[in-house]
Amino acid sequence: MTDRDAIRHLCLLRTSAIGDVTHVVPLVHRLRAHFPGASLTWIIGKLEHRLVGDLPGVEFVVFDKARGWAGMRAVRKALGGRRFDALLHMQVALRSNLLSTLVQADRRIGYDRARSRDLHGLFVHERIPARRGEHALDAIGSFAEPLGVPRGSVQWDIPVPEEAREWAREQIPITAPTLVVSPSSSHPLRNWRAERYAAVIDHAAARGLRVLLTGGPSVAERAMADAILVACRSQPVDLTGRDTLKRALALFSRADMVLTPDSGPMHMANAVGTPVIGLHAASNPARSGPYSDRRWCVDRYDDAARHFLHKSVRDLRWGTKIERPGVMDLIGVTDVIERMEALMKHLGIGR
Repeated sequence: MTDRDAIRHLCLLRTSAIGDVTHVVPLVHRLRAHFPGASLTWIIGKLEHRLVGDLPGVEFVVFDKARGWAGMRAVRKALGGRRFDALLHMQVALRSNLLSTLVQADRRIGYDRARSRDLHGLFVHERIPARRGEHALDAIGSFAEPLGVPRGSVQWDIPVPEEAREWAREQIPITAPTLVVSPSSSHPLRNWRAERYAAVIDHAAARGLRVLLTGGPSVAERAMADAILVACRSQPVDLTGRDTLKRALALFSRADMVLTPDSGPMHMANAVGTPVIGLHAASNPARSGPYSDRRWCVDRYDDAARHFLHKSVRDLRWGTKIERPGVMDLIGVTDVIERMEALMKHLGIGR
């Protein structure tokens, strides 16, 4: 029996967050191509399911963490006592470790010791190769290696419904060079100041770009958008709270560039091939920046390490977050404008 014949039923566990779930998609495509006859089940978060839940050839079991133990019981019921050839346990948080106990599997593959926490090692039997310096997407991709799946090209192809594409066409006419600003991260300490976003938006507008402001419907995102709008001299189009995850994906695909801190939208934009001006001080762009092209990012991570931790990047544990008050102030308006101007020149846009 070949290795491909040995794998008939696979289970993936990665419930959150949006960016990390986006990173799982290339792994799904590789697994489906290598094991074309195998069934693939993905345990995923409720919000994240809205982004990738229509991937073909995948059964999704949705975990609603807001329901607590009831949410876990719903996952157990959906799994129905099935046994899998392998579980790819791609999340190390304690809640996910407990959730993994609901999956019956002959092989339980998890993170290497350096990237484990919350007793992750007690819930797995095998580990992915230990490598320092990997991007988060490559780390997730390495879960295929113990199954004999070679590394290959990265493919996203997240489905986008026509309704979302039509909405995006209405927001971005084909003739208008466009900057989309997605200013909010799920981690407030990764967010830049509203008045600095406003200064960059005004510069972009003066250079002939149409600027769209996007974000979710939360109170914090609405407050950030309002603060930016008050500080702007120009008039960006405010789409905050109006898009869905699928609409955002379609919107990013039509934009010329996206400005955002380390966030889910950063990785969504990268997945559809749009250049990202990423704002990095609290996190290392080499690990969590836009995977395909980090040339346009503003990187102040080493400055943050030296200022707040009194260490250089080389002395930090890989993946260390520096989420401290004021860390994003290390990024200046001129830093972002310089990267935006370089990208505009590269794309041949702007007046």
